Amino acid sequence: MAESPGEPREPRELRGVPRGPLMSPGFWLHHAALEWRTRLERNLRPLGLTPTQFNLLASAGWLSRQDDLPTQQQVADMSGSDRMMASKVIRGLEDRGLLARRADPADARALRIELTPAGRELVSRAVQIAVDTDVEIFGPDGDFLREHLKPIAAHRLPD
Repeated sequence: MAESPGEPREPRELRGVPRGPLMSPGFWLHHAALEWRTRLERNLRPLGLTPTQFNLLASAGWLSRQDDLPTQQQVADMSGSDRMMASKVIRGLEDRGLLARRADPADARALRIELTPAGRELVSRAVQIAVDTDVEIFGPDGDFLREHLKPIAAHRLPD
């Protein structure tokens, strides 16, 4: 029997049995992620940062610990942002004096991202807020949860 384009390729015995949304780990992961983002947004608000701005700043800071300054694309990839949205948000962060974009001497199409001293200070405070938010939501099981999520999401992160 020929497979239709929308039909899964695995044998029928490996397919799950629908049990409703409340039995779906994906349903709960989605809603947990929404709650995490809502609380992070509330907790970052006093710093004047959104979760997206924080993720881009923190990614730039994290990636800059390596030898070279990261490219704008590397920062976008690390934060999980698409290129166009990242560019717009990074431009706003640059206007606020939190980072600088510099032309890459080896590739005129690429921009290198560097946190300013004000950006480093702000992201340091924001990282502590994010860590505290994780503890608030995930409690002592945060490491256990992280280790279960890592193999699911790792392919989305840059090398």
